[in-house]
Amino acid sequence: MTTIVRKAVFPVAGLGTRFLPATKAQPKEMLPLVDKPIIQYGVEEAVASGIDNIILVTGRGKNAIEDHFDVSIELESFLEARGKREQLDEVRKISNMLNFAYVRQGEPLGLGHAVLVARDLVGDEPFAVILGDDVIDAETPATRQLIDVFMRVKGPVLAVERVPREEISNYGVIAVDPSARLGDGIYQVRDLVEKPPREEAPSDLAIIGRYVLTPDIFPSLAATTRDRTGEIQLTNGLRDLLKSRPLYACEVKGVRHDTGNKLGFLKAVVYFALRRPDLAEKFSAYLASLDLSATTAKR
Repeated sequence: MTTIVRKAVFPVAGLGTRFLPATKAQPKEMLPLVDKPIIQYGVEEAVASGIDNIILVTGRGKNAIEDHFDVSIELESFLEARGKREQLDEVRKISNMLNFAYVRQGEPLGLGHAVLVARDLVGDEPFAVILGDDVIDAETPATRQLIDVFMRVKGPVLAVERVPREEISNYGVIAVDPSARLGDGIYQVRDLVEKPPREEAPSDLAIIGRYVLTPDIFPSLAATTRDRTGEIQLTNGLRDLLKSRPLYACEVKGVRHDTGNKLGFLKAVVYFALRRPDLAEKFSAYLASLDLSATTAKR
């Protein structure tokens, strides 16, 4: 088995019900953070991490994602005729990023099932899983951080982040082996628990939306039974894999935004707008001018 990570799986078949009615006719992955759709941040991270093949696990109503990363001859011709060179370069960059492949999930049966659906396209090599909802701004791309650890430990690596105890039940959580000393922020996983009650969580290290996995995860996922919600959880598949090989975790360095909920999405819009040289000054001045006490009083 090669140790080079060339492929990334993006599960994008979810219905996006938290953002209805905005997602009734468009994928939640296409909601813009300023002027770039959420999913493009993850794809650009994959490119910056050295990945050159993207596998999108899609479902009904996701054609806009495929169109976004496809060549648009009409749009390019229009921009070229109008002399809009900067916009033309930006549009061409999107379609020229890397190789895309698509596979339908069919039923939305959970993250583990979405990864399993990509089995034939992944083949017998290690691969990344990138959950687009988690947009991570980092000096070294988050996926690259995991790949670097993978190259060192030669085993599956999960991205983790310390979260407040009152939020821990929203995540898969790891227990670590205290005897394994692998360096700052790198852990050997002793156990994984999916969304434990706060008082039963084995740590405050929550699994976030980045993984580097090996193809032996597929038999474990195929053998994983559905949970009480009827879904196949990736965490449970990893727990089965842990019986036969070591798993590792990397505490990712960067700023993570969970755009899968409304508050996280709004925070991300503000964060990325303030990092834009063309917007930061005026937008910052606008925010400072808001009378938030008056706004709150009107509710």
